[in-house]
Amino acid sequence: MTSTSTATERARPHAGPAWLVLSLACACQFMVILDASIVNVALPSIERELGFTATGLAWVVNGYLLTFAGFMLLGGRAADLFGHRQILIAGLVVFSASSLVGGLATAAEVLVAARMAQGVGAAMLAPATLAVINTNFTEAHARARAFGAWSASGGVGGMAGAITGGAITTGLSWRWIFLINVPIGAVLIAVAMMSLASTRAGRRASLDLTGAVTGTAGLAALIYGVMQSTDHGWTSVQVAGPIVAGLLLLVAFTVVEARFATQPMMPLRLFSIRGVAVGNVMLLLLGGIAIAMWYFTSLFLQNALGYSALQTGLGQTPAAVTFVVIARMAATLLPRTDVRPLVLAGCACLAAGFGWLAQAHADSGYVTSVLGPTLLIAVGIGLTFPTLMAAATADVPEGDAGTIGGLANTASQVGGSVSLAVFATAASARAATEAGGSSPAALAAGYDLVFLMAVGLGLAIAAVSLLLPKHWRG
Repeated sequence: MTSTSTATERARPHAGPAWLVLSLACACQFMVILDASIVNVALPSIERELGFTATGLAWVVNGYLLTFAGFMLLGGRAADLFGHRQILIAGLVVFSASSLVGGLATAAEVLVAARMAQGVGAAMLAPATLAVINTNFTEAHARARAFGAWSASGGVGGMAGAITGGAITTGLSWRWIFLINVPIGAVLIAVAMMSLASTRAGRRASLDLTGAVTGTAGLAALIYGVMQSTDHGWTSVQVAGPIVAGLLLLVAFTVVEARFATQPMMPLRLFSIRGVAVGNVMLLLLGGIAIAMWYFTSLFLQNALGYSALQTGLGQTPAAVTFVVIARMAATLLPRTDVRPLVLAGCACLAAGFGWLAQAHADSGYVTSVLGPTLLIAVGIGLTFPTLMAAATADVPEGDAGTIGGLANTASQVGGSVSLAVFATAASARAATEAGGSSPAALAAGYDLVFLMAVGLGLAIAAVSLLLPKHWRG
């Protein structure tokens, strides 16, 4: 690549109109997040048809989440080295092909393997979409609006899972929750080829293999150990072993990146940017907020109030719509107000909403005890999530856009995984102390404890936000 062509690429980062580029990034993010939850409603049908054991069935969900979070840093660095367009298209190919295999699977092992391959494809897509936004939307207002739309698309994908999965499983077959990704993926590949220009570096790229192995294996082992905690005690070999191994591998990864890697997978110099360092700590905490809101509110509606899966999805829809509206609004406000005011306002809503929700019990009404507080929480997440994503990826060199996108997504995913395990343990222990430990009232008491813990996370995010730079430069 000549210097002239390189300069031209930077001046014209996309081949198609900006709206098409943003639509592509949002559609990819929607699909990635949707597939994390769409299978939940279909699990009983999958279990019956493919003969899963109860333990094995969990890996239809966990297999995707494990590789998604574990390979995210690698996917982000690959996007910087080999080109955002190339990795995004490759991610779509892997995601679509593994969806086809999953939809046609006739054995439990094949479906789990397909779900893990889907997670690898998602780990390529998620940071690539952030990199595309960072490199194609450089003006502050445009970038803020793009982050708002990207965040909203992920939120809608997460909430649409229960309703979409239920409708497809009931009307067609569980197989179509995977097969539907194939034509959608083909369309997105065509759009990517038309709308994105190559961003591959002019110099020969080389991947930090030692860093890739230690970093990816460390994250995967850590997350695997945390996932095992739902079936085993925290001090058991099944949990403590992978967690310790994961932490040791991450220490080795840090040493390799700091001392030995010539082209590190995660350049530690990026953490000298205050927005990156502080923003990712806050995203780690916000991952727990999201789990407390969407996952445990869903459990409360079903297990405490007796709602069906479809009723639960519909019951959470107002909060999802609120999140989308507020996320877009936050994107408009960010260039005018800066990061801190939006984050602090969001944290106030989170603390108030979860505090209100923690008062709910098995005899509570939906409107006064669930709808009201979840709308308030949705406002808080809508204000904070796109704002923190913008803060955590600002002031980053263009050549590191994919890496920082992978880091931001990893922080959120790891925070959610760890919080899910901690919250589930706390809720179970609290319910066990109540009379009739599995009764709706006892389960509600466990969920209320989770909501109170989420209040603490909201206050912690507010405290950490004081370390952010005073001015966001986009």
